[in-house]
Amino acid sequence: MIFIVIIAIIAIIAIWFIASYNGFVKLKNRLEEAFSTMDVYLKKRYDLIPNLVETVKGYAKHESETLEKVIEARNSAMNSTTIDDKISNEKSLQSTLSHLFALSESYPDLKANTNFMTMQNDLKSMEGEIANSRKYYNAMVREFNTKCESFPSNIIASMFNFKKQPLFEIDDDTHRDNIKISF
Repeated sequence: MIFIVIIAIIAIIAIWFIASYNGFVKLKNRLEEAFSTMDVYLKKRYDLIPNLVETVKGYAKHESETLEKVIEARNSAMNSTTIDDKISNEKSLQSTLSHLFALSESYPDLKANTNFMTMQNDLKSMEGEIANSRKYYNAMVREFNTKCESFPSNIIASMFNFKKQPLFEIDDDTHRDNIKISF
C-alpha cells in the first residue's frame, strides 16, 4: 500500500512538472507570436517613413537635421537585434516622429499636399495597429512573467531558464498621448 502511495505521489509530481513545463512553452510561443505580429506592423511603419521624409524634404529643405534624425532613428529601430534594443529604439523613433510632425505644422503647403495627407492617414492607422499589437504583446508578457514569478511554477522557470520578459511601453509622459497629426 505504501508503495502505491509513493508511486501515486511521484506520478502526480511528474504530471505537474510536465504540465508546468508545457505551459511555459505554450506561453513562450504565444509571446513570440505576439512580438512577431507587432514587428510586422513596425516594419510597415518603417517602410512608410522614408516616403514621408522625402515628401517633407521637398517643402522643408533647410530642416535636414530633423529629417536625418528621423531616418537614423528608423534605421536603428529597424536593425534592432534584441527585444530590449527594439523597445529602446522605438521610443527614440516615436520622439523623432513627433518632431517631424511638429515641423510640418510650419509649412502650410505641406499640409495641403495630397501625398502627404495620404501618408499621414496611413501612419495614423499604422500607429493604431501597433498600439493594439503592443497591448496583446504586453498581455502575453504579463501572463508569462506572472507564471515565471509565481510559486511553484517559478521552480520550473529557474530550472529551464525561462526569464521574465520586458514590457513594450512608452515610459516618457510626453509620448503617452497619440502623436498629433493634424494638418
